[in-house]
Amino acid sequence: MARGRSVKLTEPLIPGKAPRAMQITGRTVLYFTIGHPVAQVRAPEVFNRAFADGGVDAVVVPALVAPQHLEAFVRATFASPTVQGFFVSIPHKAPLLALADRATPAARRAGAANAARRAADGAIEVDLLDGEGFVRALRHFAIAPDAGRALLLGAGGAACAIGAALALAGARAIDFYDSAPGKAAAAAARIGAGTAASCRAVASPDPAGCTLVVNATPMGLKPDDPLPVAVEALAPDTALVDIIMTPRPTRLVELARRRGLRAHPGYEMLIQQVPLYLRFFGHAALADRMESDLSGLRRALAPPGGTAAA
Repeated sequence: MARGRSVKLTEPLIPGKAPRAMQITGRTVLYFTIGHPVAQVRAPEVFNRAFADGGVDAVVVPALVAPQHLEAFVRATFASPTVQGFFVSIPHKAPLLALADRATPAARRAGAANAARRAADGAIEVDLLDGEGFVRALRHFAIAPDAGRALLLGAGGAACAIGAALALAGARAIDFYDSAPGKAAAAAARIGAGTAASCRAVASPDPAGCTLVVNATPMGLKPDDPLPVAVEALAPDTALVDIIMTPRPTRLVELARRRGLRAHPGYEMLIQQVPLYLRFFGHAALADRMESDLSGLRRALAPPGGTAAA
């Protein structure tokens, strides 16, 4: 899960439930959040609170794992039945897919995974939840994922996850733009194969004719970053989503909102993934309870202005 401010741990994430203290026992199930770096991850904060509130005897522990040690770490920890899964952060999303015995269509199409579990037969199963979280966020904002043409700014792991999810959700046309030569073309070819979506690489971040524009680049993390797309070129009916999660909406989101456009930060994408992770890891009842009312998560995760305008 992405970086951001700390979760308000004094609040329950399940509305109507009083916060509960975490208790670790000899029967506690272990999940690891693996990354390099790992200090920025949110999964331990969010899911340890969710497990405590939901009465689930499980704990999420961050683990700093260097790329050259990834396979050894995964195989050694999965040798223990106490360890049930991994939340996967950068730079391990693509390499973990190569270690998997089974992968979902979303993970295969995007070429990455952000969740891994050990199946009953011992196999490593992986999924990529970023994209489905994004599509659910669109629907929360009343933006149809299958309407018109989408422009994805960037062709890295996040953009590929979003592109794959849009294609699986019935998107008709998806454009990829990336400043790195060949990267957008490779993403478009992989994601477009076997779907009805028309995917192509474009030579510039021109949003003309697009009804959805998604910033999946790092541009916007720093206040002096250039804009990834010209705001004045966005049509009045274009929806903009900037998946960068900063304490305040990025300059791109703020400028688009000043023009009266529908513009949203990425917090809802993060919020919508929480029940998906829980369900993937076998906690369906807790996922259902959280999914029925995500207001506790929104209060905990999204800063002022971070939800839909909101």
